[in-house]
This record gives sequence, structure tokens and C-alpha cells, in this order.
Amino acid sequence: MTTAGDVLELVRAPAALTVLGDTIAGGHSGGARFAPRQWLLPLASVFLYSGGMALNDYADRDLDSVERPERPIPSGRVPARRALGIASACMAVGVGLAAAGGGRRSLAVAAPLVGAIVLYNTVAKSTAAGPVSMAACRGLDVLMGGGGARRALPAAATVALHTAGVTATSRGEVHGGSVGTARAGIAITGAAAVAALAGAGAPRRRARAGGRAHGVVSVLAAVAGAAAYLATTLPAQLKTLDDPSAANVRTATRAGIGAMVPLQATLTARAGALGPAALLGGVDAARRALSARRSRGDVT
Repeated sequence: MTTAGDVLELVRAPAALTVLGDTIAGGHSGGARFAPRQWLLPLASVFLYSGGMALNDYADRDLDSVERPERPIPSGRVPARRALGIASACMAVGVGLAAAGGGRRSLAVAAPLVGAIVLYNTVAKSTAAGPVSMAACRGLDVLMGGGGARRALPAAATVALHTAGVTATSRGEVHGGSVGTARAGIAITGAAAVAALAGAGAPRRRARAGGRAHGVVSVLAAVAGAAAYLATTLPAQLKTLDDPSAANVRTATRAGIGAMVPLQATLTARAGALGPAALLGGVDAARRALSARRSRGDVT
């Protein structure tokens, strides 16, 4: 019998915290101030991400029966057809929330985002294009928050860059990675931090009464976010540079996934949205608390 806990494990529920900030960063970087209904967009991201995770396990069910037999599908806790149904339902709800929260513009991004998720999990994941394919998914998620606005492209590209690095690293979770991949991951982390801060000196949206003071605080908040991003990612990456064993790669991959949140907070603060950036700081604290309770040996 499938339990609620089995479903939550299937969709990687704790990791869903790392996508809440995609649309927040995208929306504010695109120059918008979130209207009440736009707060449905982070929920849309959660459902689309959850659907992608369920589809990932459905597509990998044969491989997982050998390499990860404890996962919900190979262990028999979630039948394969049910997992596919959960994936489809989550993505349908995600698209509906995108339309409700962001209207036609966000829906116009959500539709190709679903296509990118399906493409990655069923075709591209095991190919050389896998990291780029996954990066496209996260980049589109950020753009969904900005309704596809051109001004949101730099934020989307920054998140996509980081995602590509994490995805490339994750390929060594079972059999180990390589020093070359570790070096590339560290370089990508540095580039993403620089890109996230590139516009920190000129926030796109300032509080009406804040003026110059608000701009200075926005810069300081962005710098603090970037520091948190580097502190979350680099220590584990440096360990893989010294020893790219499967265990170290898993730790680095998990750190990279978690680092999405301070990166999103940096981009949001850079845009001058201090309240939402602080909210993402709280999300990061919750993520860290949940991560501390998980096993360090599991595959992401």
C-alpha cells in the first residue's frame, strides 16, 4: 500500500524548497512587484518540480532496481503506473497554477517548461546534453516568474549556469566523478556568484521612500546572499577536487542543490526586493534544518 510518505519521497518533497525562489527571483528581476495572485507562481514551481521528480523515477525504474533498489518504485511501495499518474497530475496542477498566478505570459513559459522537463527525464538525461537540458528547465522556471520578460533573462541565465554545474557533478554520484568535473564545478560556482552580483550596484526596483539608502542595503544584502551561496557550495566541491569519490560527489551535489536558495536570494536582493529576499533566507534556514535530518549517503 502506498502511503503519503512514499509519495513525498517519490517527489523529493524537501528538495522542493529549492524551487520556491525561482519565480520570486525571476519576477523581481523582471521589474515586477508581486501582486497577491502571483504568489501562486512559487507553488506552480513546486508542483512542476515534483512532477519532474516522479517522472525521473518512473523513467529510471529499471536502472534504480539495480543501483537504488530502496527507492519507492523498485521497492514496490509505489507502482510504476501510479508514479506516472502522480507525475502527470503534478505537472497539470503546476500549469494551472502558473496560469492563475501569472496569466497568459507565465502560461506561455510554463508550457515549454513542461516539455523541457519531459525531454530531460525521458531523452536527454543520460546524454551529453543532460546538464544543458536540466539547466533549461531551471532557467525557464525563473522566466515563468517574470512572465518571459527580457529583463529576467540574466537571472534565468545565472540559475541555469549553476544548475548545469550541479547536474554535471551529479553524474558521479554512483560510480564517482573526476577532477576535471570538480574543477569545472568550482569555476561555474565562481562565475554564478559574479553573475548574481553583477547588477548589485543598481537595483532595478527601489522603495519609494528608500532612495540611496535602500540601494546600499540592497547591495549589502546581495553580497551577503552571494557569500552564503559560496559557503554552501564550495567546501563540498573542494573535497571532490581532492577526492572525487561517489560519497563526496553526492555531498557536493546535495550542497549544490541547496545552494539554489541563497543564489535566488542574491538575485532577489540585487533587484531591490529586500522583503522577498529575507523570506528566501528563511526558506534556506528551513532547508538546512531538514537536510540535517537526512542521511548523508543517499543519492539525490
